[in-house]
Amino acid sequence: MAKVSAGDNLTPRTVFSDDNNRINHQPSTSNNGKQISDDDSSSEGGIKLKKELGLLDGVAIIVGVIVGAGIFVSPKGVLLYSRSIGQAIIVWILSGVLSMVGALCYAELGTMIPKSGGDYAYISVAFGPLPAFLYLWVALLILVPTGNAITALTFAQYLLQPTWPTCDPPYEAVRLLAALITCLLSVINCYNVKWVTRVTDIFTGTKILALLIIVAAGACYLLSGNTELLEDPFSNLQTSPGYIALAFYSGLFSYSGWNYLNFVTEELKNPYKNLPRAICISMPMVTIIYVITNIAYFSVLSTDEILSSQAVAVTFGEKMLGYMAWCMPLFVACSTFGSLNGAIFASSRLFFVGARNGHLPAAISLINVNCLTPIPSIIFMCVITLVLLFIKDVYSLINYVSFVEAFFTLISVSGLLWLRRKHPELKRPIKVNLILPIIFLITCGFLVISSCYVSPIEVGVGLLVIISGIPVYYATIHNPFQCMTNFSHKINLFCAKLFVCMPNSEKVD
Repeated sequence: MAKVSAGDNLTPRTVFSDDNNRINHQPSTSNNGKQISDDDSSSEGGIKLKKELGLLDGVAIIVGVIVGAGIFVSPKGVLLYSRSIGQAIIVWILSGVLSMVGALCYAELGTMIPKSGGDYAYISVAFGPLPAFLYLWVALLILVPTGNAITALTFAQYLLQPTWPTCDPPYEAVRLLAALITCLLSVINCYNVKWVTRVTDIFTGTKILALLIIVAAGACYLLSGNTELLEDPFSNLQTSPGYIALAFYSGLFSYSGWNYLNFVTEELKNPYKNLPRAICISMPMVTIIYVITNIAYFSVLSTDEILSSQAVAVTFGEKMLGYMAWCMPLFVACSTFGSLNGAIFASSRLFFVGARNGHLPAAISLINVNCLTPIPSIIFMCVITLVLLFIKDVYSLINYVSFVEAFFTLISVSGLLWLRRKHPELKRPIKVNLILPIIFLITCGFLVISSCYVSPIEVGVGLLVIISGIPVYYATIHNPFQCMTNFSHKINLFCAKLFVCMPNSEKVD
């Protein structure tokens, strides 16, 4: 990988680049261990994202995004493929440990490459612009908008459920409320980062409270001598590697979001300390809460009740909370509200950084001069999410998320090992033991390969989506048509005037 000195000014022209927003595709490094940084010609006094996130905000973002609807609605996925309660609990524990290992690897990447964008930034530095664009392409089509749309729909479904207690809420009402909440949270994200962190902090506390209520109810039930459901935890043990991999997929999907703080590194105060600290606080907390919550479920509900339930927490509440059972749908709605808020905040920075690097229209990298937030990026993501909300089969897209996410996580951690070999001189404020990324790499490799055997159709479609980004890259990034470049420039100027924005001038030291 070529090195670029601090004085070089590389300005590759793409259909998405702009005269006011030129970005280098190669990272800056030096032989004396200099930190990787963005290299643009902007002055220090330009428009930048503000560093407003402290340690507590970082913990709230990680916990808030991870603890979404999954633990309340569908923890049955792990049990379905494990077949035994004991094995399911082991999968939950190991999924948390594996997520912690992955988060520590990302802590090294995030402090070595202190750029927003998470996986996109790391893949770009390690392997170049094409693999990074393919990640951005898949995130744009599947990962981010699908996750946000399903989270918004889950919020609407459970908020409206008490109004229609004997049937499902109307399709149109659910979609319209989901669209409304998506737009509301997008406006909050556009206006003020402090508002975003306050919403995240409040609703993270709410969902932790809900889980503690479940745990307390389960503990009281067990202490009353009701232990019959836990007497033979390892009956019907699953031994097929393919189905064990699917159980881990379900577990890891419930922990997904541990890397979201890496998406907003440039807005984190003192990221070299607060990024690893937030990870080390939040991941053990989430793992412990998840495990004891599942033990509470298993102690109260039979395997058949869990597998037949549409929302395990609601079924648990109906059995244990009596006249207070109505609070569980409300807690699920609050949980998804907080998760959607954190996801919009973090993932909008992914598209912002992609546009800043010339991989999306330059307009998406503009920053509002008053709020200092990437308003075009947030609106762009909001529009894509709204489109998916009104696609009837949007839930089917989630089948392809786990494989694609595991595949690119595998590439990111491979980048960590590659950079250790090719660029040992890079400054690494956090340097994990080599055995951790190797363990994570082997585990992710096992999950990716096993999914090819168990779910070949989903894997095939996921690979097709990834490969379809290659011609798009060469048509719009590598060798674009002049008319497309001119059109992108006009859109950039229009958005700059409409949203009162200027190009980003961030320099990461």
